[in-house]
Amino acid sequence: MTIAIITGGSRGLGKSMALHLADKGHDIVLTYHSHQGEAETVVAAIASKGRKAVALPLDVAKSHTFADFAGSVKAALREVWNRTDFDFLVNNAGIGLHAGFMDTTEDQFDQLMNIHLKAPFFLSQKLLPFMRDGGRILNVSSGLARFTLPGYSAYATMKGAVEVLTRYMAKELGSRGITVNVVAPGAIETDFGGGRVRDDEALNKMIAAMIPLGRVGLPEDIGGVVAMLLADETRWINGQRIEASGGQSL
Repeated sequence: MTIAIITGGSRGLGKSMALHLADKGHDIVLTYHSHQGEAETVVAAIASKGRKAVALPLDVAKSHTFADFAGSVKAALREVWNRTDFDFLVNNAGIGLHAGFMDTTEDQFDQLMNIHLKAPFFLSQKLLPFMRDGGRILNVSSGLARFTLPGYSAYATMKGAVEVLTRYMAKELGSRGITVNVVAPGAIETDFGGGRVRDDEALNKMIAAMIPLGRVGLPEDIGGVVAMLLADETRWINGQRIEASGGQSL
């Protein structure tokens, strides 16, 4: 029995990841920021698949809370699974920002940095002492770290940094047999960033025209990739960037 921690697992890509991993026989600890009801719905869906799940609150923008969160995880592992360790960590939680380079404020930049860069760095630090040796970490980047679309300079900067961080983590954690990879989704139809890709028909069509497969991605497209990257068959993949964008902007 394996246990995966997924930040931001109550909706969007995180929800899809949690459900796909449950389908593959994994139990789940998922976090939510403010949508507890949605998180509990995901927990119930996982239970209906015959797996165990727990939803814990976490604001990844506040790194000073990570030690307490680690304590909550330890308590859940002990009470629900009678374990002192876990197997996988998916650093998924995030927000979107669409603002031109000249219009991006320092507060917006700092918020993105706290959520997308400091969180995977320092949350991983707090959780690694009780991740089992031979475990897996999967960070989440974005196709925007490779191709460019106006309005995403700050967001993409953080994701580019996450990709560098991933390589360093893989190098330094290899002595414990822990692999660290990064998955980079392309444009996906979710409520991320206010749901622009999903709800703006003109934007959706514009992006679909950039993708050889002729459509924008769906959450299920990413959930399946994450389940694959945490499977036994992919244990020799390490320190790699895997883009799941349908070939956007080749």
